[in-house]
Amino acid sequence: MKINIKFDYTFICKAVLHEQLEALGLEYKLNNLGEVEFQKKLSALEIENVKEAFNKYGIEILANPQNVLVERIKDVITELISDPEKSRKYNVSSYLADELNYSYAHLSSVFSEITYSSIENFIILKKIDLAKHLIIHEDFTLTEIAHQLNYSSVAHLSAQFKKTTGLTPSAFQRIIKKRQEIE
Repeated sequence: MKINIKFDYTFICKAVLHEQLEALGLEYKLNNLGEVEFQKKLSALEIENVKEAFNKYGIEILANPQNVLVERIKDVITELISDPEKSRKYNVSSYLADELNYSYAHLSSVFSEITYSSIENFIILKKIDLAKHLIIHEDFTLTEIAHQLNYSSVAHLSAQFKKTTGLTPSAFQRIIKKRQEIE
């Protein structure tokens, strides 16, 4: 004997998601098919439990490939900026393209789309963060810091530092020294 049935895949998927997430005791919201929003950040164990529960039904958690690429871009930039020899040797756009095997235009487009900022702006922010770290934790002059971060001059570093932080590097140094004296 045969019977013909009709499937409502959306209903079935939502029912499976609901059943599994309820069993795990997680607070969530089903935004639309293919997207679950959790009310809190999940621990690594909770994510693993969700993956296992979903895998039983052929449901897979997908990482947004664009977000993954943006994180890779950030990591490569951080690595490059943190290594003075490398940063003097390579042009950032060429280095990114070579390391990630995409054209710089594509990388720039994805980065801007996901972060609402440019790669160039991210590079400036990372350089200023590193400059602040060097001012606080190392005994380098501003000239040495500018050289280490591949700035053409102390004036260029100072201009970007002030534009980013609202303070000149010298003013930042004075504030840090005063705070260290108080502690």
